[in-house]
Amino acid sequence: MSKLTAQTLVIATHNAGKLREIAALLAPYGVECISAGSLGLPEPAETGKTFADNALIKARAAAEAAQLPALADDSGLCVEALGGAPGVYTADWAERQWFEGPPGRDWYMAMGKVEGLLCELGPHVDRSCHFACVLALAWPDGTSAVYEGRAEGTYSWPPRGTMGFGYDPVFVPRGGTQTFAELDPEEKHRISHRADAFAKLVAAQFGG
Repeated sequence: MSKLTAQTLVIATHNAGKLREIAALLAPYGVECISAGSLGLPEPAETGKTFADNALIKARAAAEAAQLPALADDSGLCVEALGGAPGVYTADWAERQWFEGPPGRDWYMAMGKVEGLLCELGPHVDRSCHFACVLALAWPDGTSAVYEGRAEGTYSWPPRGTMGFGYDPVFVPRGGTQTFAELDPEEKHRISHRADAFAKLVAAQFGG
């Protein structure tokens, strides 16, 4: 399996917040992170049918364009009773259409859509769900590696908390009583799907 030996890693994102978060996680291992956005790389179309597909599309495009190793992630919420939806379309469910106001994402609308579908299935519907995160590493020679993390929980309504983002206000992690949006950010990051995926990446790449 390929290992991260280069000092510079391209993070396949144009999101400055995501770059800071990933850079902080990898800093202890001597990896300098730069974003695809800062290099002027285009964002490829995410046409995959799975989280791994989309993460690999982004990582491979960045690695080829920059001729450096690249890391990308794709994540979302999967509700068991809805056959895993919204899943890979998690962000799409929050996209406002032209007739609903200016372009952007309305996460309350997306959470309400999930709740409405669950209510249609009856009062005793299974509300089990999980957050998934897939990290994809790609090298310019075409090799790649994928690491998947999960956080199991329950879909809760109405939304609670103000410290999270996306679907955090309706996700209660297994064994807990507070939503991700009610938890202290450090506690959430410790048990999140992204933390699980990064732990697997670190073990594989830097564990010896």
